[in-house]
Amino acid sequence: MADRKKIFGQIKYWTVLNLGTLSLAAGVYFFKSPNHFATGGVSGLSIILEPLIPFLSQSEILMIINAIMLVFGFIFLGKGCTVKTIYCSAVYSLENFAFEQLIPLDGPLTNQTFLELVFAILLTGVGSAIIFNCGASSGGTDIVALILKKFTSINVGRALLITDFLIAASSFFVFDVQAGLFSILGLFFKAFVIDGVIEDIGKNKYVTVITNEVGKVGDYIINTMHRDYTTYVAQGGYTGNQKNVLIVVCSRPEARRLRIKTKELDPASFTIVTDATEILGKGFRNPD
Repeated sequence: MADRKKIFGQIKYWTVLNLGTLSLAAGVYFFKSPNHFATGGVSGLSIILEPLIPFLSQSEILMIINAIMLVFGFIFLGKGCTVKTIYCSAVYSLENFAFEQLIPLDGPLTNQTFLELVFAILLTGVGSAIIFNCGASSGGTDIVALILKKFTSINVGRALLITDFLIAASSFFVFDVQAGLFSILGLFFKAFVIDGVIEDIGKNKYVTVITNEVGKVGDYIINTMHRDYTTYVAQGGYTGNQKNVLIVVCSRPEARRLRIKTKELDPASFTIVTDATEILGKGFRNPD
């Protein structure tokens, strides 16, 4: 049973990871590249370089840059350049190349540039967030960030923002003002989308239950939810009566079921459900 659950977990993990890379590749190929949205990163750099290196396509430039970055990762990071990063970088590059071969485009899909920017940011932002949440990255400038972090005292987030801004600003000179303005706008939108999706994906619930039926509620948590809990005795400020307080962290669906079950077991109970953005430990996310 445990082995089957582990296998299912691995299948689910790699399926989600591959969906993330597919979303990222689709956003770059169908929306970013045709509109010259150079919103930073390796994809933005490949879009900038494509008209300057006419004998190579955007996907080929992307593959070359990612390969170079992976080599630098091996040299400077060693084990820091993980198998997951190598896998995502390779799959992302190959998917972009496959789209180019199977579904060639001679321009944007529509004449609605802002609409295409929205889809470019949503697809690439959600894809990147899924990959990050899986503990991986698509390579490229992420490897540069890890190298900077290892050998310098530079603020990595700020360094990457400056790099991405320079790439986006380059579109003013390589393409035109419209492409440059949309690239700068997309760069900032992308940051909000990625942060928002990462936070939402990793969000669990912190449940506090004040009840006189801690045994029944605790039994439900352990035997039905297969979670552990912490309990202590507190005193009411107004009544002075002692109450049992039970604390558990769980997923959103589990929190919803626990709230309903607690009310069923103890109608006089008091339940507080709050967001827990990040939980580190057994049963949740392992600390890096």
